[in-house]
Amino acid sequence: MSNNYTLKIATEQEINGILALQALYHISNVSPENRSNGFVTTPFTVAQLKAIIAQQGLFVALADNKVVAYVFAGSWQYFSQWPIFVDMIANLPQIQFAGIQATEYNSFQYGPICIHDDFRGSSLLVDIFEFMRINMLPKYPLALSFINKLNLRSLKAHTQKLNWSVLREFQFGEHEFYFIAYEMSKSEN
Repeated sequence: MSNNYTLKIATEQEINGILALQALYHISNVSPENRSNGFVTTPFTVAQLKAIIAQQGLFVALADNKVVAYVFAGSWQYFSQWPIFVDMIANLPQIQFAGIQATEYNSFQYGPICIHDDFRGSSLLVDIFEFMRINMLPKYPLALSFINKLNLRSLKAHTQKLNWSVLREFQFGEHEFYFIAYEMSKSEN
């Protein structure tokens, strides 16, 4: 396991590497017996990646010029193109966390995050999260997200390593999720 990586705000140069990492860990490509090691569920297109890159809301880790991790951090407007986020937006008036009433303007959707197997268990999760946090803090005091209940590794990483809070559970379609929140002024380093 190596900790030799560089963190940066993604540019269009990283799109192919992001797509390759996404394909490697997308739930459709991860066998059921390996899903306990984590997976991503939202398949992003090149156009969607270019749009989030234009917002400076995609953060990557590079090792040997390869993308070994990424994390999305985008506006609700960006994420509203997927039905699950429309549902989350509708529930924002019921979300209050750390004394902050969530709105479409003071909170953002964090995730997905994906880290190559070779870097899991290293400091990369905390490092890329902190890099994203520092860059997003001037715009948003509150980060919100969800984790598929089947993705226990992600739940453990976010609640134990990054100190996210589970607000509640919800169902969307046939799947069950945890709705999670993080106060952006809180550093984990």
